[in-house]
Amino acid sequence: MSTFNETASGVYLITVTPFKDNGELDLVSTDRMVDFCLERGVTGLTILGIMGEATKLTADESRVFVKQVLNRVAGKVPVVVGASAAGFAPMGELTKSVMDMGAAGVMIAPAPTVRTDDQICGYFDMVNETLGSDVPWCLQDHPVSTGVQMSTAVILRILANSPRCVMLKHEDWPGLAKLTAIRNAIEQGKLKPTSILTGNGGGLFLPEELVRGANGAMTGFAYPEMMVDVVREHAAGNVERAFDIFDAYLPLAKYEQQAGIGLAVRKHLLAKRGAIASAAIRKPGPKLSALDIADIDRLIARQEAKLAKLG
Repeated sequence: MSTFNETASGVYLITVTPFKDNGELDLVSTDRMVDFCLERGVTGLTILGIMGEATKLTADESRVFVKQVLNRVAGKVPVVVGASAAGFAPMGELTKSVMDMGAAGVMIAPAPTVRTDDQICGYFDMVNETLGSDVPWCLQDHPVSTGVQMSTAVILRILANSPRCVMLKHEDWPGLAKLTAIRNAIEQGKLKPTSILTGNGGGLFLPEELVRGANGAMTGFAYPEMMVDVVREHAAGNVERAFDIFDAYLPLAKYEQQAGIGLAVRKHLLAKRGAIASAAIRKPGPKLSALDIADIDRLIARQEAKLAKLG
């Protein structure tokens, strides 16, 4: 199994969950999707996230899907599983199950019910107790979806109190100042080494986040090679080329991040690219109009033209 620890970097792609047109899990497409991601050079996969429609799966379906992904990955890259839950019993049960299958670690976000700094920190003290001392985990900071605003001071406090939290998934928006403050705390020895991967809007701020000290990305986009190439070029010192590559994909990445239909756009693109058989979203979920699809086709053509000029 690949290593998932505080040195993690690169692109941990947040995957979709493929469904058949009738809403059933599509395990054949799951294999195709994994192959598609690996062929494009991702460093790791993160499954059962928000864009993976995790809340629409039964507990049994979640385990079946995780097992299918892990079997297909076969240890080539780390697989992190979203294990956030309404209670600690289901969180602990899912964590034990996926770790026994071979997952590299889990990702946990704060419960929407916590509000004060002490409540948030107390919640993650219980997360540590639930996961135990052997499970590496990623702290997800995504206030847009959780409604929980974690200040820089609170995140530093959580990380200091969580020996097995090896990664921060930074998704606050705007969040560049927070990212800089956390990176500075690590470099100044005020905080233990921790990987920082970013997830803002399918990578909408990825180049700036890399400049601010992010180790890579943990987010989704129908063109994962964009993030792979941007992270690689930035790491090689080719910062302007990293920005140029990003710019070529930006209009389509922006379109994919529309509230309400973003997942439908991503699944449509993945189906168009052959990564999954169907663009189906499990109910409730949106459907694209003919005009939406025309927009997407135009953006794809423009993106291909820009990439051709880059060479």
